Amino acid sequence: MTRPTPAPLLLRPGLRVLPRADDEVQVGTDPRWAVRLVGLRPAEARLWAGVDDATDLAALPARARAVGADAASVAATVAELCQAGLTRARPDPTTTARGPTAADAAAWTLLRPDATGDDVVARRADAVVGVVGLGPTGLGIAQHLAVAGVGRVLLDDDTPVRSPDVAAGAHRWADVGVPRAAAARRVLRDAAPGVHVDGDGDPDVVVVVEHEAADPWRAALLMADDVPHLSVVVRVADALVGPLVRPGTDPCLRCLDLHRADADPGWPAVLAAIGRGRGDRATPAGEVGVLAGACAALAAAQVLALLAGATPALCGATVELTLPDLVARERRWHVHPGCGCVTPPGATHAGPREG
Repeated sequence: MTRPTPAPLLLRPGLRVLPRADDEVQVGTDPRWAVRLVGLRPAEARLWAGVDDATDLAALPARARAVGADAASVAATVAELCQAGLTRARPDPTTTARGPTAADAAAWTLLRPDATGDDVVARRADAVVGVVGLGPTGLGIAQHLAVAGVGRVLLDDDTPVRSPDVAAGAHRWADVGVPRAAAARRVLRDAAPGVHVDGDGDPDVVVVVEHEAADPWRAALLMADDVPHLSVVVRVADALVGPLVRPGTDPCLRCLDLHRADADPGWPAVLAAIGRGRGDRATPAGEVGVLAGACAALAAAQVLALLAGATPALCGATVELTLPDLVARERRWHVHPGCGCVTPPGATHAGPREG
């Protein structure tokens, strides 16, 4: 009877096998999943050193005999790699991500236990993300999302493009005077021709980019509509990314303001003054290019993690990015007992305190 041919089996994408010694190799370099294969015979070590993420591991034991390695030992090592979660079945070429999203799919194939990175990227085509505030930071976020395959990006900002908005390669000099949303539509269509930037839709998540402080009224509307939202606050020499709020689950922006008021009784007056400045159409300073770029990448990554079904790191947290070196500082927050966004008023919340 003819034995069935084993199904093709590959290392997860991007995993390299690197020699460490005559009897040892290392699979992968990321400490989250890298493993060492030790105690190998020299012929086995040489065999494994020639393996990459396109090598059919199921056929490796048969190849072992031709190079003088022990087939049973090689088969056992393949089984160990499978048990460690470093392998996957050969993907269907008709559903494999290509172009700008290929590297993204490969990364998620490593990150997900079921190795379904291509599915993660494909599902983005059905996602709707809103971006409010389209200076260099907001436009950078929108562009990251569009290139990553998000199907519809809703753009909200009719403020005219100013010369400082040309920072970070976002807007063009030719767009100065054009409404930011109109200029952003052109940028996104150039970067990702398949993205939809017109029309309406119920957003899966909204990113709000503001200056000096988050607008409590806008945050309240998003909470009332049960829309997940990510706050990005840009200041002259630093910025806050987060929190990402899933209404009813995470501390909201009002919680943060209540905590700040507990620590600084003058904060409500400062927040109100910032709000009045918005009403007077005070012109904020421009956004520093490197700061805008760092914020855009971090914010877009949080949104993509949420769309992938993961719990983003900035749920219940903020990251402060400061100039001149952009070293990040994270702060965790808990639900304020006086807010009631998660815990009903009068109940006791026993969550962790912010650090």
